[in-house]
Amino acid sequence: MEIVPLQRRLGKQYAVFGEFGMMVPMPPSLEEARLEWLRGLPATISEITTRWSLSVGRPFRTFAEDGAWVAPATDQNGMDAVLKVSFPHFEEEQEIQGLRFWAGEPTVRLLAADDARHVMLLERCRPGTSLQERPETEQDVVIAGRLHRMWKQPSAAQPFRPLEAMLAYWCEEAERAIARAADPGLVREGIALFSRLSGTANQRFLLPTDLHAGNVLSAGRVPWLAIDPKPFLGDPAYDATQHLLNCRDRLLDRPELTIRKFADLLEVDAQRVGLWTFARTAVSSVAIDPGEAGWSMHLARTLKATASL
Repeated sequence: MEIVPLQRRLGKQYAVFGEFGMMVPMPPSLEEARLEWLRGLPATISEITTRWSLSVGRPFRTFAEDGAWVAPATDQNGMDAVLKVSFPHFEEEQEIQGLRFWAGEPTVRLLAADDARHVMLLERCRPGTSLQERPETEQDVVIAGRLHRMWKQPSAAQPFRPLEAMLAYWCEEAERAIARAADPGLVREGIALFSRLSGTANQRFLLPTDLHAGNVLSAGRVPWLAIDPKPFLGDPAYDATQHLLNCRDRLLDRPELTIRKFADLLEVDAQRVGLWTFARTAVSSVAIDPGEAGWSMHLARTLKATASL
């Protein structure tokens, strides 16, 4: 199936996969690997839905939001599920293995998978309301509860990547862009902290690394289930950072109190959580979308000045 270009809308060029109800922003700078993946996506969906006897609906959201095509599905027995086809990338690489490891406790269940194509058939959450709709103090408690249950040590036969691999990936991005950083010294402090914190962790568990309120949905068999894990083996104090970074106003207004309260819920060292949070914001101030760089730099400076770092 060909990608059919649409007319420009609001200054952006789009492509459409009409059969699957999918419209994708196509910026001129879209890397060739992702463009090639998009070209093959309709054929992948057709082959998988035939093989697994699925009927699929319109996708929940556009591909551009999270690098995956995700849609409701129904199998031949009438069971509701979710079909997810991910664009292969570094952080997503072991999502399928992670879901097998956690086996629905407390994640969505993996019903079927094509590892080579990064395709998953997942348990569907009903009603599926995002935890983002709840107050942040309630989010703290729910996320801490999910993390406690997810922090486990895999066996040697389950070779998950170390957290250091992801940190090195980010540091390489930061080093390539450091010449345009507003504060190169702060970025280098973050890079150095990544190395120091990784080398001084007292415990190492399998971490979801991307657990925040947007990745927790209400469900029937238990009140809340985690989705979209990006598993790496490392310091559990690191895993506090993703949720904290999604609580921007609270973290900026009361950094020490916000970090300490969440660290207490997780039963991890608050100083390490603060250091990990500072390191992430310092490095990401140059290694992420320029539109977010200013906020990351401001937060890194705030944490350095006020959070006993």
